[in-house]
Amino acid sequence: MFRKAQYLLTLLCAGITAAILLIMSLIYLYVSETGLSQSQFLSFQHAMDNLVSNIRQQNVITYEWLARMEKNNSYLIRITDNGVPLLFNQRNTDVDRQNTEEEALSYFSSSILLKNLSPVSNTDYHFEFPFTSSLGKDYYACVAQIFHNGQSTEILVLYPIQDLNTKIKMQRLYFALIDLAAVLLLSLFSFFFTKKLLSPIEQNRNEQIQFVAAASHELRTPLAVILSCVSAIKKSSPEEEENFLSTIAAEGQRMSRLINDMLFLSQADAHAFPVRLQPTECDTLLLNSYEAFEPMAKEKNISLTVFLPETPLPPCLCDGERFSQVAAILLHNAISYTPQGGAVSLSLSLDTSKRPESLLLSVTDNGIGISDLEKDKIFHRFYRSDRSRSVKDHFGLGLSIASEIIHSLKGTIQVADTPGGGSTFLVCLPFHRA
Repeated sequence: MFRKAQYLLTLLCAGITAAILLIMSLIYLYVSETGLSQSQFLSFQHAMDNLVSNIRQQNVITYEWLARMEKNNSYLIRITDNGVPLLFNQRNTDVDRQNTEEEALSYFSSSILLKNLSPVSNTDYHFEFPFTSSLGKDYYACVAQIFHNGQSTEILVLYPIQDLNTKIKMQRLYFALIDLAAVLLLSLFSFFFTKKLLSPIEQNRNEQIQFVAAASHELRTPLAVILSCVSAIKKSSPEEEENFLSTIAAEGQRMSRLINDMLFLSQADAHAFPVRLQPTECDTLLLNSYEAFEPMAKEKNISLTVFLPETPLPPCLCDGERFSQVAAILLHNAISYTPQGGAVSLSLSLDTSKRPESLLLSVTDNGIGISDLEKDKIFHRFYRSDRSRSVKDHFGLGLSIASEIIHSLKGTIQVADTPGGGSTFLVCLPFHRA
């Protein structure tokens, strides 16, 4: 599904960008080619002004001058005097050239002359215009007429514009290659960009699938026990019913805790669980947590100690209920994963060297420890370090809940190795004095 979405997004992004690039290229080519054509045509008009002016001023037009003008400027020049071609033109035997000249004069007479001058007009004129011969060649043409001493001199100049057309074609080819390369690069970029864009969504979906699968597995076990007990009650004696009912109640409470934890995490995902900041004495709350877990520690023969600042901490703006919940999760984990005869310690301090000030909570144990490979995974949902030692009451959600709470309080939570063995969880929260 995500691969298909990646291809579609790549096609969409690359297609839209390529379309915009193509449109911009076409606009630029149109403007550029129009400008080149206009510039070339204006240059031709200026050149024809000078040519006609020179011919008007000369009493004798020499063969050498005409040949030099044709050679230096790539012109095709035809001049007639009272309708009679000059000797320079009579020597021309190129049939294609003669036909092209006749076509240009015919086009001029039918399309330009009648629109601009009356048939009986005997005034000097010269017109420049683009012209395409029957052979498919493009020219700029100039037709001029000069009256001098009762004589009429007709001038036709054809200037091939193959160089201009070649320049335009090469420019189009360059832009086509550039656009093609750009589309390929854009497609590659879009492919990897959409892959990176979809990666968090795909990861989140996979985590949801894993979450549902793990939750189903965790719920299946107590449910199977409950159904088994219900079936056994039907065949049991009154004395055995009490044991089965106790088991059903315990498994029901276990399912209730799991469902509550899952609901809490779903609220965290939706950013819907409330955080109530109010003046809180965090050292008092930590002391209460210590007293609440002291019986559990004694039951496992674990030494539980607490270290608080000598000077009571001032009240700070914090969610006391969430703070106590984090402390309870860390304490419960530490005691659960510390063998009998071990030690667990709590400490709370205020770091005034930072701005804003930070509240540091640490829970240290000398239990089984956490490998470096697992340190990044223990905050994932339903993950339990050292599954062979995991106790039944642990679903692998406690550290996930603690992490969500700490992040909602704008703090951080980290885990490190305890010197000599075990783990140390360090929580850092911003300390805002009430």
